[in-house]
Amino acid sequence: MHSFSLSASAARRVAEILSAAPAEQALRVAVLAGGCNGFQYRFEVDAPAADDWHLEQDGARVVIDPASLDLLEGAELDYVDKLMGAYFSVHNPQAKSSCGCGSSFSVG
Repeated sequence: MHSFSLSASAARRVAEILSAAPAEQALRVAVLAGGCNGFQYRFEVDAPAADDWHLEQDGARVVIDPASLDLLEGAELDYVDKLMGAYFSVHNPQAKSSCGCGSSFSVG
């Protein structure tokens, strides 16, 4: 059983984004190699793949591929809306360090 969650603000924002997308689409949360710390997060509206892990909460649909899910175990997706800008943020207990902007991280 995998553990990945959405904050209430992230669920609201994902549902809002998906309201303009085709019904089968979801927000894909992925971890890619790269960034200044080794891994970086990627968010995009995408059609689910057969092997994706699915999460539905309050009208929000999120999918994560198996490789990314291993690196997101126990993490929470949040949505922050501040004077400096609005963005998705991942609170990841596996991240040992991250860059100043929070978009890349390292494990280990």
